[in-house]
Amino acid sequence: MDREPKILIYSPNDTQVYADLLQAKGYTAVGSASTPEEAAERLAGTEVLLSWKFPLHLLSRPEASSVKWIQSMGAGVDDLVSLPHIPEQIVITRIVDQFGGSIAEYVFAYLLYLNQDISRIRIAQKEKKWEPFLPGFLAGKTMGVAGLGSIGKEIAKKARAFDMSVSGLSYSGKQAHLVDQHYGPDEWRAFVQELDYLVLTLPLTDETRHVINRELLLAMKSTACLVNVGRGKLVVEEDLIDVLHSGHLQAAVLDVFYEEPLLKENPLWTLPNVYVTPHISGPSIPLEVMRFFADNVKLYLKGEPLRGVVNRNSSY
Repeated sequence: MDREPKILIYSPNDTQVYADLLQAKGYTAVGSASTPEEAAERLAGTEVLLSWKFPLHLLSRPEASSVKWIQSMGAGVDDLVSLPHIPEQIVITRIVDQFGGSIAEYVFAYLLYLNQDISRIRIAQKEKKWEPFLPGFLAGKTMGVAGLGSIGKEIAKKARAFDMSVSGLSYSGKQAHLVDQHYGPDEWRAFVQELDYLVLTLPLTDETRHVINRELLLAMKSTACLVNVGRGKLVVEEDLIDVLHSGHLQAAVLDVFYEEPLLKENPLWTLPNVYVTPHISGPSIPLEVMRFFADNVKLYLKGEPLRGVVNRNSSY
């Protein structure tokens, strides 16, 4: 290649895996760091950051002045766009079109678990009890998908395979054709009222922060289920805990939280109608991330538009 940018890979885990994959594609000016101290030592001269949970305070230092492009290893970039001191000339990109399949499988794993009452079946098996019952079914139920990007699109697609009705809410309306009924950001109450399942895939922005509050939760059917695979701060956590304590809502399936890791004293751990998972619904698979990044590096070196460029005004 005619020119090779200095690339720094940052992640608390697996940095060597990413470095090996990148070097196998012919890039040699590659550094890696897994702690803030290592990142500070190796940041000078870096042009491109491939990162996850980068220590963002370092970007205000003089040694970060060479950075021109930050590629996130994930889909969410609310931490990056919320910082005013990241220079406007730094391009921020996120991974797109990689997480829809895995997140949709996660969502339907729990919906089927709940409908088929698999926990009841397992208990009966353990106790050697033959107790036939009529399980629930997804067919004919209504799912609401809040956020109709690549992830929401895949969830809606799989919902149709289960013969479900699908409503959607989005802030742009560009993907309204994907759902049976579409709602805008000023129609949340009408959107949630008739849902059996509300699935959150929205990015975190000023408009979506704490959008799911007590009023909206109580507007849902008492038999409804909330699934959050978007961002923890979409939901007012205290309101959700109170509503679940009251017995309103059948269940909440939560893969993202206001604070991660979830504090051990958080009541969500022990509420019987809550299912807690450690942000695993949409894993960043190194080989897939590197394929996306390597293609973007080629575009970058050609001076062509990158994939997944983040609009800082919309935060995604």
